[in-house]
Amino acid sequence: MNHQTRIATIGFFIIGIFSMTTLALFDLDNTLLSGDSDYEWGEYLVKKGLVDKKAYAEANQYFLEQYQEGTLDIIEFTRFAFTPLAENSLDDLLQWRADYLEDSIKPLITEKALDLVEKHKQQGDTLVVITATNSFITRPIVDLFGIEHLIATEIKQIDNRFVAEIDGTPCFQEGKVTRLNQWLQQQSATLQGSYFYSDSHNDLPLLEQVDHAIAVDPDEKLEKIALKNHWSIISLR
Repeated sequence: MNHQTRIATIGFFIIGIFSMTTLALFDLDNTLLSGDSDYEWGEYLVKKGLVDKKAYAEANQYFLEQYQEGTLDIIEFTRFAFTPLAENSLDDLLQWRADYLEDSIKPLITEKALDLVEKHKQQGDTLVVITATNSFITRPIVDLFGIEHLIATEIKQIDNRFVAEIDGTPCFQEGKVTRLNQWLQQQSATLQGSYFYSDSHNDLPLLEQVDHAIAVDPDEKLEKIALKNHWSIISLR
């Protein structure tokens, strides 16, 4: 076997190992976190006086209720959520985000959530957070859990500044399935033996795709469906 053939063989072997690795997929908000990172970011901006307090707080609550009811217009919401990102410099945003992680996010991380993540790591699974919340907010949160892979809604960026528009397919409802399938193709991976942990009925399209659907502190709609389908129901609180 010559040198090039040996390298190719090793490469195919590594790809084969990855494709056989079990995927453990996690929603973030109200699943790994005992709260909603998008909502908390809005509350942080209000508390720090970085946005109009009354108007922003009311809109933040309005979209949260839409999400809970399953009627959220993801385009309308992201336009609202992305506006503070688009109107401020990246340097300021990074400083605010670091403060937000300490002030708003770390208190929402429970020992049970950390233990669950560690369990899947010990099993040798490939861990992925898949979330509707944008990657600017969620990437450092996912890092706190020691999870490498993140599939999130992306925000357009031009000349090192954000634009209040979605880049690509929003990672929400059926969009999570679309984005995950794209990622699986890139990674030469499959959903064989896969797990997905979520709290929300908005994630039903993906919950129905995996081998092990687990409802985590589920909303009322998801709890009913989980019981009907004999899915596991757990709490990370």
